[in-house]
Amino acid sequence: MIEVQNITKHFGAFRALDNVSLQVPKGKLVALLGPSGSGKTTLLRILAGLDAPDHGRVILDGIEATGQKARDRGIGFVFQHYALFRHMTVADNIAFGLTVRKGKDRPPRAEIDRRVAALLDLVQLSGLAGRYPTQLSGGQRQRVALARALAVEPRLLLLDEPFGALDAQVRKELRRWLRRLHDELGLTGVFVTHDQEEALEVADEVVVMNKGRIEQIGTPAEIYDQPATPFVFGFLGHVNALPCRVEGGTACLFGRAVGVAAPDGEAIAFVRPHEIGLGLPGAAQPQASVRQISVLGPVVRIDLDLPEGTTLEVEASRDAFSQLEIDRGSAVSVLLRRVRFFVGEAGPWEGDAG
Repeated sequence: MIEVQNITKHFGAFRALDNVSLQVPKGKLVALLGPSGSGKTTLLRILAGLDAPDHGRVILDGIEATGQKARDRGIGFVFQHYALFRHMTVADNIAFGLTVRKGKDRPPRAEIDRRVAALLDLVQLSGLAGRYPTQLSGGQRQRVALARALAVEPRLLLLDEPFGALDAQVRKELRRWLRRLHDELGLTGVFVTHDQEEALEVADEVVVMNKGRIEQIGTPAEIYDQPATPFVFGFLGHVNALPCRVEGGTACLFGRAVGVAAPDGEAIAFVRPHEIGLGLPGAAQPQASVRQISVLGPVVRIDLDLPEGTTLEVEASRDAFSQLEIDRGSAVSVLLRRVRFFVGEAGPWEGDAG
């Protein structure tokens, strides 16, 4: 178990972390997800011992580690830009953390060679031991960086935007590979990302951060399906955020009353694009005009203009879209399948669109 207790960190007048507490269960892979400046990399560096908190504690497997140096924490760290030694071969890069150990902590050369060979096989780079980093692709270099971190047999693996420097297709391949590798090894890991799809696909648990604080912690399904704050709703996945007002248990959206058991006040209604249905114009549903249609592989995105000037984004499967027989300029009806309301920061409340 890895614990962060009430961590606060300032850089000058800027508060990077504000009383952050977190537990990372043993054997789990946890994503720190948030925009730039949310504090996720600062938290990772404090876990690694590369930065010290102003206040708070770091507990590693029940042992106080706040004052420990990075080399004494048993941490493996993988950087976004690999940080490989260009003058060293792949094998020497992987072995580096073992060869620099002193005295009895340094394994025999034969053991180092055995471990390097096993790691090369694990990261699917067998046969490339004698190459230099400049002779590898970006994806191969990142695998070498991961193997180097694993060579020291860390109790905690930390990854800072590990796939951020790679193109989209390589990122997709490597994050699936990382998930399989984690399942095989049973490591405890924490990785930083601003990519919501990456967090949802790879992590066992997601920690959503904003302005130095934790907004929500949960499984990928919990975070996506049950956002706890307006920020989480807006940050995670595409969403339509519609300003409105709740009065007497009713909100007005597109000129239509939606029931909601929320207190009176200014509110925001959140509707995900795939939770909106379209049909032929009808008096019972709000009318809209199709502004744009974009085919995105198996999904079609339809941008709608509503009479009061609101723009609405809708997603439909290719099959469902083909049955609509609509084009740009077509008039359609809008059916809200699921609406959730926040009044200020309070909520969410489920709406009844009827």
